Amino acid sequence: MGLVNIPGFNVDKLRQCCQWFFSQSWEVKSSLMKKSFNSKSRNVYRGYFPVLENSPSRKEGFEIGADIPADDPDMISGNWFYEKSIWPPENGDFKFKATMLEAYDQLHQIAMDILKLASIGLGFKENCFEYLFRDKPCSTFRLLHYPSWEGSPPDNAVLDEGKAVTTPVHTDSCFLTLLATFQYHGLEVLTPEGTWLPVQPIADGLVMNVGDVLSKMVGGRFVATQHRVLDIGVDRFSVPFFLEPRFDADISMNVLNESKDENSGTIVKYGPWVLKRMEEKGFFEFKNLPKF
Repeated sequence: MGLVNIPGFNVDKLRQCCQWFFSQSWEVKSSLMKKSFNSKSRNVYRGYFPVLENSPSRKEGFEIGADIPADDPDMISGNWFYEKSIWPPENGDFKFKATMLEAYDQLHQIAMDILKLASIGLGFKENCFEYLFRDKPCSTFRLLHYPSWEGSPPDNAVLDEGKAVTTPVHTDSCFLTLLATFQYHGLEVLTPEGTWLPVQPIADGLVMNVGDVLSKMVGGRFVATQHRVLDIGVDRFSVPFFLEPRFDADISMNVLNESKDENSGTIVKYGPWVLKRMEEKGFFEFKNLPKF
């Protein structure tokens, strides 16, 4: 399975970010909504998404990316993968933006270090994948709040064994995910034998999960593990960091045999590819995005 616990990471500041943001008023949060949830909004990719009623994916979230200069060609052309992050107003009680940006940089570096170790483990130079992330990676940093169903989940959230999900089974579409769970239970992974295994939370640490792109580029040597989140009867919080390459990074290569693994000879750009993946998976927070 492509999932491991990484000890030794202090999650206190991430917990503070969750507590601060999700305690904001509906007026503040709705002002940060993506355009698909608020037609008056300008941002389509970054920002806030609310709980969608009667959806098996019961969560609200806020996400940011790394801003690039206004005169960058992708900004000038209107490539919304690189739209500027939108931020809530602060009153001085907590430096939310500064804390989030510091954590983003820290988690990005940890993820890149893990990718170097993975490259060495595959028998390659440690910088094997580095070129894909050069200059302006599209990595996403997200705060999540999973309200409990409080005993009344809709039918589409109820499993055969009577449990209810707050996130249905899926794989992550990125390279790697780093996840802070704050010792909440509820995360489960599907084993190769087809059984569901609870991920035991650790006090100070992260969960690392292999995503679709890395699995794809190594011919399945590392597996993108299917996982889900169960309703645990109380509100649950988590903070994932999704390591993503540049928008135009060519992800068609199978690095194990140095060949194109699909549409031989054709460049497969990460941006359009991951948009298609998100549409196929039906992630409600990414519905109705503009086409490229």
